[in-house]
Amino acid sequence: MKINNLLPIVGAIFFIIIAFSSCQKETSLIGSELLGTEIPNGILDDSQTVISYSRKMGPVQSNRLPSYQFGVYNDPVYGKSTVDLLSQLTLESNDPKFGDSAVVDSVFVYLPYYSTETTVDSVTTYELDSIYGTTPINLSIYQSKYFLREYDPDFGFEEFQNYYSNQGPLFEDYKGEELATVTDFIPTKNGYLFNEGEENEIKIPPGLRVKLDSTFFQTNIIDMEGTPELRNSNNFKNFLRGLYFDVNSTTDNGSLFIFDASKAFVTIYYNFKNDDDERENGTFKLNFNGGISVNTFTNQLPSQIETAVENPNIETGNENLYLRGGDGIISVIELFGKDNDNNGVADQLETLRDKKWLINEANLILYVNQDLMVGGATEPERIVIYDLKNSNVLADYNQDPTDGLEPIDAITNHYGKLQRGSDGNGEYYKLKITKHISNLINNDSTNVPLGIVVSQNVLTRTTQKLLNPMEPSISEIPSSTVVSPEGTILHGNASPNQEKRLKLQIYYTEPN
Repeated sequence: MKINNLLPIVGAIFFIIIAFSSCQKETSLIGSELLGTEIPNGILDDSQTVISYSRKMGPVQSNRLPSYQFGVYNDPVYGKSTVDLLSQLTLESNDPKFGDSAVVDSVFVYLPYYSTETTVDSVTTYELDSIYGTTPINLSIYQSKYFLREYDPDFGFEEFQNYYSNQGPLFEDYKGEELATVTDFIPTKNGYLFNEGEENEIKIPPGLRVKLDSTFFQTNIIDMEGTPELRNSNNFKNFLRGLYFDVNSTTDNGSLFIFDASKAFVTIYYNFKNDDDERENGTFKLNFNGGISVNTFTNQLPSQIETAVENPNIETGNENLYLRGGDGIISVIELFGKDNDNNGVADQLETLRDKKWLINEANLILYVNQDLMVGGATEPERIVIYDLKNSNVLADYNQDPTDGLEPIDAITNHYGKLQRGSDGNGEYYKLKITKHISNLINNDSTNVPLGIVVSQNVLTRTTQKLLNPMEPSISEIPSSTVVSPEGTILHGNASPNQEKRLKLQIYYTEPN
């Protein structure tokens, strides 16, 4: 009796399974001809409609950066880059009082490395981050007589003044007194400990710490007590206009580090006569925070790369895509090919819009050209893609659930990290642009050209202006690119290695 009652139910279930299976087709990988319109689920390989090429960015705005570089770095592919620094100083406090008969004992400037601190059994060690290269460099520090304006007079002092990466020769012309020289410098993990075991013990993380000329600061700081020049930081920045850090290497190699200027400072150690007519010690700081800092770059780009980026094929794309940080190289991605009917929309995009597909996922896959790259630790871990026309992130950025993680692991859904092989060499990056593609197809969003650059910190949303904007709509780049010394070479859409050509994959569902 029970079995008989179950037979109609089992038969109905069996019928439903057969009917459902008959509606399913294998997910197929199809070309840009849009075959298989009856397939409810599919993958469109639209790689053939992508055009990609690279451009040299030229001078880029290099003030108001989230971090700054200093040193010499020889990229194994892109060659030697020398990065100098000009920074203003600000007063720790306005109108400072140093006491009676104050005399400078010593003066040190400190630029902190990025590092992670670990303390075990009262022993503190540091792991350095953002250090590039391991060979000695020589550096000199000068008084700067160049005044860095905060606002631009060409715009009625209503907009911030921009300074650019090619202004090194100008700043060199305004070098004043030499305050320090260091030879054979290499960054180390050693921190600094002062007054060890005492109540006023001070611990400073690793960084560049250089002794400066005491007489200069005696004359220009301590002896200036009570003058208008020390009344406030605005007066002071016009009086003592900053420090210029000049670096060089006698070889093709060197060392370079990235640092947070807001945590850099100059410390003046002095002594003075107190009310009991005894000598007492004091300190006074001059901060980088609140002042203007500017990086300048000198690059020695290999001739074959320079030729490639100066003459890109903007019609059909190039074999290789070049990416380099600093005032380096950007690659351009143009999706969906040409607009042959001249109606303002690429023909391929029009076809896709007519199909009204639900976009499940869309990826750009960019393969590293391992024949041209050295590989390993010199490869950038992260690259980013952005809207060139509006100088902004894509819609996928704001929907990435990893945005709360540390920069090294953040936005990895949208900006996939470099995937490496078993040998440690980079193989490819996968950039997920699902929301962007969906908006283009289903919301009639503008099909803007996209920029791809290396990034030192994917959470940084600010941009830097190019001195000379260029087509297509390249006027600003992410700030995190200017801070990065690294570079890579990727296969473009015209690569002779067809398996490694740039790929645009679109996973879709057709409406009933």
